Amino acid sequence: MKIFAAAAALAVLMNLLTCTAPVCGRGAEMENQVRRPAVAGQFYEGDPARLRSEIESMFERFRAPAPEGSIVAIVSPHAGYVYSGGVASTAFGLLKRGQFETVVVISPCHVDYFPFSSVYGGDAYSTPLGQIGIDGPLSEQIASGGGLVRISDRGHLAGRGSRGEHSLEVQLPFLQVALGDFRLVAIVMGDQSLPAVEALGKALGTALRGRSVLIVASTDLSHFHDGASARRLDSAFIRGLENFDPDGIMASLSEKDSEACGGGPTAAALIAARLLGAASCRVMKYASSGDVTGDMSSVVGYVSAVVLKPAGKGAGKAVAGKTEKSSAPGGDDDGLSDGERIFLLRYARKVLEASFKGGEPEIDIPDSPVLGEKRGGFVTLKKKGMLRGCIGYIEAVLPLVETIAEMAESAAFRDPRFPELGERELAEVTIEISVLSPIREIEDPSEVIVGKHGLIISRDGRRGLLLPQVATEWKWDRETFLSQTCVKAGLDHGAWKRKGTKIEVFTADVFSESDMGLR
Repeated sequence: MKIFAAAAALAVLMNLLTCTAPVCGRGAEMENQVRRPAVAGQFYEGDPARLRSEIESMFERFRAPAPEGSIVAIVSPHAGYVYSGGVASTAFGLLKRGQFETVVVISPCHVDYFPFSSVYGGDAYSTPLGQIGIDGPLSEQIASGGGLVRISDRGHLAGRGSRGEHSLEVQLPFLQVALGDFRLVAIVMGDQSLPAVEALGKALGTALRGRSVLIVASTDLSHFHDGASARRLDSAFIRGLENFDPDGIMASLSEKDSEACGGGPTAAALIAARLLGAASCRVMKYASSGDVTGDMSSVVGYVSAVVLKPAGKGAGKAVAGKTEKSSAPGGDDDGLSDGERIFLLRYARKVLEASFKGGEPEIDIPDSPVLGEKRGGFVTLKKKGMLRGCIGYIEAVLPLVETIAEMAESAAFRDPRFPELGERELAEVTIEISVLSPIREIEDPSEVIVGKHGLIISRDGRRGLLLPQVATEWKWDRETFLSQTCVKAGLDHGAWKRKGTKIEVFTADVFSESDMGLR
């Protein structure tokens, strides 16, 4: 009997940890076209009063500073609240009652496969906190193209011997407590292929324009790896979020550099958010089930993030390098002039033009000590506002002119996330350059100057980098900047405090053809 009891306890634990294990108990039912809860009392508290109290308590315990900008979308995990509720709360806790009229929740489907995204056509979804009415007209508009986005009950209701899908349902109580009354568009993705993701993202971006709507993407990260392996896999997905890069997220999943059961919903949400004017994505919290259980031998990863529209005209991404010169960490005036920035942008374009013709770039290199100095740098290519390639050197390996030439070609032809740039595409591409100052190690974290320094934190073979403008954009204090750089490296938030962690600082000069009036 003890063996059976232990097995039953383990089964309950696995149901809460993972988004793939079947759950016993009442299934989703449809009465008067109301989708009833499938996992209340299992993934989350079934009693209404206790459920509301639990969520309000999590909002208070996991309160996070509000980022600058308007929230367009949220990325949230969908495991049992005991495991991922704290992570989800850091994002949902930023919402205010009445802030949105409608919420679009996009989830993966673990219980069925169908070759489209299923937009629920019933009247309501129900949780222990009450019914949420479906925004029927908006649902119909999103699905009006048919094809890969359709009105359907698939993935929403129990059937074919399966329980109802939990990954959409578990988001709803958080929204009910945070927002109060709102209408719902419920979407379950039966197919997460790139065409399906792009179709849903574009349909949402078109239908939601001008409306008071929040998008929520439901996803967990890697499953059942040891803690260190999970962090390595999850850091690739998190980089895609931080870079606001849906293509990068899909590429990392395809190449198995990351795992996320809701990668498709996340990428679709980012595509839609960009079409709606969002310009950045901030990761709020990362954790794993092992942080709750203490067992790091087999964990599930969780992340929350908010996608933001600039607070006002001219807000959004902070761009360094708008003054004539910028200073390096050591205080020396070794930044770039506007003339040198313009030259580097033109030089990068000439390098790419010459690469298609098999010749050398036809441009005179000015006599400049800075251009001849060994410097780290990145070249980023964007096409219609979307990332098309980005490669760089962190360390000062080559003279700056050579760094930019090599990184321009690498971004165009050797970024493994993208096919090689075509000659006809070059005219549609905008070039952005980030020039790093010499990097120096510091012993005292109090030397970090927010708004001036970028950070590199290294420990146990992991390394994370954040540019100076990131801390400025999010109005982080020094400790938050240090902690977030640790997260970027796949380390815990407090790793910067421990002996043996290497902290390095630099400045970055970031400028694009658009900034300098070249396009």
